[in-house]
Amino acid sequence: MLEGLDTLVVGGGGGGIGRAITRAFAAAGSAVAVADVDPRRAEEAAAEVAASGGRAVALTADVRSRTEVDGLVERAVAELGALDVLVTVVGGQLAFVPAAPIHETTDEDWELMLDLNLRYVFHAVRAALRTFLAQGRGGTIVSVGSITGIAGSAGQAAYGAAKAGLASLARSVAAEYSRDGIRMNVVAAGPIATPVARAAQALGSADWIPAGRNGSPEEVGQAAMFLASPVSSYVSGQTLVLDGGATAVGPFPPGRLG
Repeated sequence: MLEGLDTLVVGGGGGGIGRAITRAFAAAGSAVAVADVDPRRAEEAAAEVAASGGRAVALTADVRSRTEVDGLVERAVAELGALDVLVTVVGGQLAFVPAAPIHETTDEDWELMLDLNLRYVFHAVRAALRTFLAQGRGGTIVSVGSITGIAGSAGQAAYGAAKAGLASLARSVAAEYSRDGIRMNVVAAGPIATPVARAAQALGSADWIPAGRNGSPEEVGQAAMFLASPVSSYVSGQTLVLDGGATAVGPFPPGRLG
């Protein structure tokens, strides 16, 4: 499905969604540059791909640094030879800042949520767009978002605002670059059973979800692979909701949107 495509996964070294996306893309035939703030995690993910017969390289960057994010795209091209797909994964809230009502949200927490969930994505997308245009063969961008960016969630205003921004950015990319063969879409994930979510106690009972369970990182990986592949070539500027039907019914328990 992704044979011959070169992919940069920003946040692909961790044990959750990013790692699942890295595995899925490599299994589908893509060469993958795995970027993570922790070099050990990036190297482990790349080694796992190599052990399965795929091709992957490990990169390290702190997404809070614009310079490092710009450099990620350049290094991915240098290592892989080209870039066809960018996937942005880094994000989240409860692992970084506590839930809080808007009137108690600090400037520091607000800025950190924007840094980790939106601002770096803009920097990565901008760098990828420049690369795609220079290569002259189009490209695809997939960002992992959240249903918190679709429906409000008590205690997560900054996180939700940042994730809503991803959908708007994808629409702008579609409006500006579709004639250049460049697409961007978002996977809006509901509660996903990742190690980070469990550690942050972000997962409660799944009884309120129509599917009766939380999603898996592998399901996010498959959705991202669909949006990155030629199968979805006429899809751009869209948000694919992956939530077991949660946003179809509502209402939502506070702090449980993902």
